[in-house]
Amino acid sequence: MNRVLALALSLGVVGALAPAISAQAVATSDTPDFGSNVTIYDPSVPASTIQADVDAAFNSQLRSTTAQFGTQRHAFLFKPGNYGRVWANLGFYTSVAGLGKNPDDVTINGAVNVDSGWNAGDEKNATQNFWRSVENLAITPETGTDRWAVSQAAPMRRVHVKGNLTMGPSNQDGGQGYSSGGYIADTKVDGTVTSGSQQQWYTRNSTIGSWQGGNWNMTFSGVQGAPANDFSKSYTTLATTPITREKPYLYVDSSNKYHVFVPSLKQNASGVTWPNTAGTDLPMRNFYVAHPGDSAATINGALAQGLNLFFTPGTYQLDAAINVQRANTVVTGIGFPTLVPTKGNSVLVSNDVAGVNVSNIVVDAGTQNSAQLIRLGTANSHIDHAANPQSIQDVFFRVGSSIQGKASASLRVNADDTLIDHIWAWRADHGGAPTGWNVNTGATGVEVNGNDVLATGLFVEHYQQYEVLWNGENGRTIFFQNEMPYDVPDNASWQSPTGAGYAAYKVASSVTKHEIWGGGVYAFFNTNPAVHADRAFEVPQTAGVRAHGLVTVSLGDTGTISSIINGVGGAVPTPAGNTAPNRLASYN
Repeated sequence: MNRVLALALSLGVVGALAPAISAQAVATSDTPDFGSNVTIYDPSVPASTIQADVDAAFNSQLRSTTAQFGTQRHAFLFKPGNYGRVWANLGFYTSVAGLGKNPDDVTINGAVNVDSGWNAGDEKNATQNFWRSVENLAITPETGTDRWAVSQAAPMRRVHVKGNLTMGPSNQDGGQGYSSGGYIADTKVDGTVTSGSQQQWYTRNSTIGSWQGGNWNMTFSGVQGAPANDFSKSYTTLATTPITREKPYLYVDSSNKYHVFVPSLKQNASGVTWPNTAGTDLPMRNFYVAHPGDSAATINGALAQGLNLFFTPGTYQLDAAINVQRANTVVTGIGFPTLVPTKGNSVLVSNDVAGVNVSNIVVDAGTQNSAQLIRLGTANSHIDHAANPQSIQDVFFRVGSSIQGKASASLRVNADDTLIDHIWAWRADHGGAPTGWNVNTGATGVEVNGNDVLATGLFVEHYQQYEVLWNGENGRTIFFQNEMPYDVPDNASWQSPTGAGYAAYKVASSVTKHEIWGGGVYAFFNTNPAVHADRAFEVPQTAGVRAHGLVTVSLGDTGTISSIINGVGGAVPTPAGNTAPNRLASYN
């Protein structure tokens, strides 16, 4: 069927809508076409067929020199039921998800597995195991232990592991097998979670049997079974998360109709939200299901009709921003859909309205500089959204990847009360296209201008000025991970208004109240190891600004950070050398 049809017939408003939009209204369905990059199974499908499919997706990437920044996208979706032995190795841009209302509606017997040794150029480590995900299902590990040895942009959400979970790769001894994750939320692990070689990890609103291990920064909020707060062991532990709204998820009902479920806002919660998650059910007929090749004009036309937006896997070239104007609009997708601006535009902007949710997308900066890639809310419009905030979840920005991208800021948050829940903003230190100080340029990863914004799981790396710039009042961050830019040519090229280098996390001098828990900043100035930064964190020296559990590291003792925060805390490399961390349990 032609995808551009008269949906307005079913709404009974053809006369009212037709003059307002340039194209015909779009057709929607509760059983949409998710495209050729999505494979959907039910329990009648032989396990051997499923295994062949997931193997084909994975083996095409194995030790590939191009897969990391390739165009391949895969989403493997499982309808409710029990699935015989399936061992799913996940490569780049691969998602595995259940289609039940609750995670235990779908059980994979075998493994959903990520390990090292797969990536050409990074075979000894798992530090480039990016852009893959598992969610909304149960795993009964064949060996008793599932392995999720990932780094950034690889979330595990809404999963029940009926056994143990290890997050280090299988070769993590003998000076190799490093890993740099990671994020888990709304997940239950019956046994022990072992962090292994992970440098840092954030676990939010989950239930675990126990936790073993810790290197630099292990942060927990709302995790039942988490270790006690003890930053000498790398643990920053909060009993609850102040505000949460779990990410929308796709499911199918008994009539084979698809829905997106939007969980409700929760205050000071701990543990998982399931079964019987509270929230709002949206039939798929309320969504425009986008496919690669759709234009910004087509997508905006659908939004103008009052539809939500669901991206199928693939790459979308956009010559204008997706313009979200309606409260409670959901913008989501599956299989790492990737949005690219082609004219120096943003890929998405929202008005200062309540309840907008943006999730499950990758954003690649284009070759023409964008002022920002995503903007939430409008400047200087401080409307109270505490009861129904905007949120951005599992959104991953890249300035440089397969193209030499440029963006002054990746994410700009203007709306008050916004929830930033697991983003990775990355100015590429390597890519399918050349990278360099004057090539893939990006000043700031995340700029927060709204008040009362909460970030849970903030990964921001390699930007050229303040990587996080927080101008809004009463901001809070739970878990921050950063690597300073590798490619600084010299300190003359990297000088902030307050001294040598730019702090990775900057709170504006006008701010009177701010708090951060579990923050790590690392230096690796491999272009010029003589480069130094005066501080990792820079905040106003006032009683209302506080920090807990901060750490700095000089990776390979390559480059110097002179203090942790505002001149407080020692320098790295430490006298001990050997990439030893420097810790500060609290500030103010």
